[in-house]
Amino acid sequence: MSAHESLPRSSDTRFPWRFMLHGLRPISSWLLRRRYVVRVHGTDLVPAEGPVLFAANHVGVIDGPLLAIFAPRPVHVFTKVEMFRGALGRFLTFSGQIPLDRFNTDPRAVRQMLRVLRDGAAGGIFPEGSRGNGELDRFHRGAAYFALAAGVPVVPVVMFGTREPGGRSGSLPRKGATIDIVFGAPYTVPAVEWPRTKEQVEHTSMLLREHLLVHLDHAKALTGRELPGDLPPGDHDPDPATGVTDQGAP
Repeated sequence: MSAHESLPRSSDTRFPWRFMLHGLRPISSWLLRRRYVVRVHGTDLVPAEGPVLFAANHVGVIDGPLLAIFAPRPVHVFTKVEMFRGALGRFLTFSGQIPLDRFNTDPRAVRQMLRVLRDGAAGGIFPEGSRGNGELDRFHRGAAYFALAAGVPVVPVVMFGTREPGGRSGSLPRKGATIDIVFGAPYTVPAVEWPRTKEQVEHTSMLLREHLLVHLDHAKALTGRELPGDLPPGDHDPDPATGVTDQGAP
């Protein structure tokens, strides 16, 4: 039986557009490097083939594009559905990004990510959900769910410099700023057939969060950098109060 026939089925789900994702990466990388100093670490740790899920901290508005452009493999990243409007929405669609409704069950987004992973490609997710301090204080369950559903390695990613200290959630780094993107060792859990229990997903979420926190400490030591801290008062992107925290899973 094809992996796409496993529940939830992805056999009838179209693979995201990819021609712009592949074709624009070199020119996009060149343009970004003209504005910023971009340093990429740990690419040798990323599996060169087969499915992989990148799980990154979320600090600034350019985190998604940076992941899609500078990861060693083209990445189809979950992006909040609110951004899929007008010209930007068309660009995101044709560059292979996956719209996600963060406040409601979104089976279409789930199946599309499963299509990517089951076809041996790379997906991307921001377990914190909304932009914040990047310290992984809250870790939503999506990364664990896909790790269990597709049996894929999860590669931790930490970004520094994508938002200045005190900067707002939609602000860009100043011109000439240094951005560090640090990839870590993959974390793999065995695939679990449907139905997967809430307890299995929560337990895996806690393990994955701990793995990313260890990688965050390693990335800070490697680069000598710190994250920018909390967003300014009143600058808050609404996000469901779910997922794993230091107190466990609610």
